[in-house]
Amino acid sequence: MRASDVAYERLRDDIIQWRLQPGTPLGEVEVSARVGVSRTPVREALSRLIAEGLVSNNSGRTAVVAPVSHAHVRQLFELREALEMQAARLAARRRDPKDFEELKRDLLAGEHVEDQSGADTSYVLADRLDAAIDRAMNNEYLLGALKDIRGHLIRVRRHAHSNPGRLAQAAAEHVLIVGAILQQDELLAAQATAVHLHNSLANILSSIPEFPESPSRKPPRGPQ
Repeated sequence: MRASDVAYERLRDDIIQWRLQPGTPLGEVEVSARVGVSRTPVREALSRLIAEGLVSNNSGRTAVVAPVSHAHVRQLFELREALEMQAARLAARRRDPKDFEELKRDLLAGEHVEDQSGADTSYVLADRLDAAIDRAMNNEYLLGALKDIRGHLIRVRRHAHSNPGRLAQAAAEHVLIVGAILQQDELLAAQATAVHLHNSLANILSSIPEFPESPSRKPPRGPQ
């Protein structure tokens, strides 16, 4: 793996997992020491993260971890709703029932678990649902657009994952989505996805503080 890729993966993971908090300065010297590579690959990694919207660089000053504001979360979910509702429709149209039958059984078995182990299980199952829909929809362009926003989604979701009541509710919503896909009910699959995203957004906004940001900062760029 190239040094710039090493730096990119390490920084991206630290940002998504909140080991680097919003607003944290990312000076090239300090980042080089943190990830163990020279300044040139660090500069390349920061450029990639700026393009993704995970790092901000106002007027050529030192890069910082991008703030997480309520306005940006809402914009992210506006895009997410458009993409994921269409993905659910296509998955319902083209699905292999075996994938979703097994997933439904596992969701039903795990939806009432509310301890820390249950929290981990809930997110594993949510990731499996995303992967199953990705395969079923069979659309490379839509998949690329979804992948472009998932780093942001993981980042905000990590901050909101400690609500056991929401985990149980989300599991029930996932069961409804899977059931609609199994029935090849495209409308219900899309509507159930919309309800799930509405509730997820409300939960995230209630748990994420407003980090200070520069008035001149522009919102993160969407998929290119």
